[in-house]
Amino acid sequence: MSGRRFAAWLALAGFGALSARGALAGLRRAPGADAWARTNFHGRRVSLAGGPALAAAATASAAAGAGSAPLAAAALVAGGGAGVVGWYDDIVGGRPDHQAKGFRGHLTALRDGRVTSGLVKIVGVGVAGVAAAALVEAGSGERRGGLRSAVNVVLGGGVIAGTANLVNLLDLRPGRALKAGTVAAAAMLPGPAGEIVAGPIGAALAVLPDDLGEEVMLGDAGANAYGALIGLAIVSRTGPWRRAAILAGLATLTAASEKVSFTKVIAATPVLREFDALGRRPHDATNAGRADTTTPDAAGPDAAGRHVTAPRAGRDAAGSDVEQPASG
Repeated sequence: MSGRRFAAWLALAGFGALSARGALAGLRRAPGADAWARTNFHGRRVSLAGGPALAAAATASAAAGAGSAPLAAAALVAGGGAGVVGWYDDIVGGRPDHQAKGFRGHLTALRDGRVTSGLVKIVGVGVAGVAAAALVEAGSGERRGGLRSAVNVVLGGGVIAGTANLVNLLDLRPGRALKAGTVAAAAMLPGPAGEIVAGPIGAALAVLPDDLGEEVMLGDAGANAYGALIGLAIVSRTGPWRRAAILAGLATLTAASEKVSFTKVIAATPVLREFDALGRRPHDATNAGRADTTTPDAAGPDAAGRHVTAPRAGRDAAGSDVEQPASG
C-alpha cells in the first residue's frame, strides 16, 4: 500500500465523516424533525435522522472515490435510491394501511388494491441495484454478448439489493448494522474497491456513537443505503461467477433469517456477543447476552433497529416491516 493511497483513504473517510456529522446536525434542527422521533424499548426518544444523514454522506463520499463517471453515477443510484425508498418506508410504513407481513403479504396487499411502503422499498431497492449494476457494466470497458451482459447486470443488481437487505436485517440492536457493515467494507479497503468504501466507512463511524448511544437510529434509509454501497463495491470488481456465488450466499442468509434468530446466534457466540455489545449504553450491553424470546430475526425488532413501543415493531426477512406486539 502506497502512502498516496493511504492519504486518499483518509481524505475520503474524513469527507464522509464530516458530511455525516453536518447532515445529522442539520436534520436534527430541521423544521418538523420532532415528527421523526420514535420511542424505543428503553423508553428513550430516538431520531430517525441518522438514516438520511448516513445515506447522503455515504453516497456522496462513495461517488467521490469512484474514480470514473459511470461508477460515480452507480454509487449515486445505488446509495441514493436505496436511501430514498428506505426513508419513505421509515416515515409511511407505520400506518395501518401499509402493514403487511413478508413479501407474500405485500403481494397480497397489492392484489387487494393496496401498495404498501414495504413493497415500494423492495421494488425500489431492486431497481436501483439493477440500474447501478448496468452503469458498472457500461463503464467496465469489457465487450460481452448481449445475453452475457444482461446476466451480469442481473447478478450485480441482486448482489447490491441483497447486501442492502442483509445489512437492514442486521439492524436489530444499536450499532450492530454499522459494525457489521464496516467490518465487511474495511476488508475491501486494500483491494481495487478501496476508494469506494473509504468514504462510507468514515460516514458510518461518524454516526456510530449516536446510534450506540440511542440518540438516533438508522432505519431503512441508513441500513439499506450503506448495504447497497457495500454491494456496489463488491460488484465493481467481480465477474458473473463470483457474483453468482455471493448472491447465493446472500439468499441463503436471508432465507435462514426466517428460521434462525441472528440475535440468538450472536448471543451464543462469545466473540460475536462481546463485539456486538461493544460501546452500547450499559443497560443494553447488559441485555446483549440474553437470548431473544422472539423467534427468527425476521419477526424481531423494527426497521429502526430497536424494539419500539409502537405497533410497528417487526421486520420480515425481506426487510419489510411487520406488525408485532411491543416487547418493551
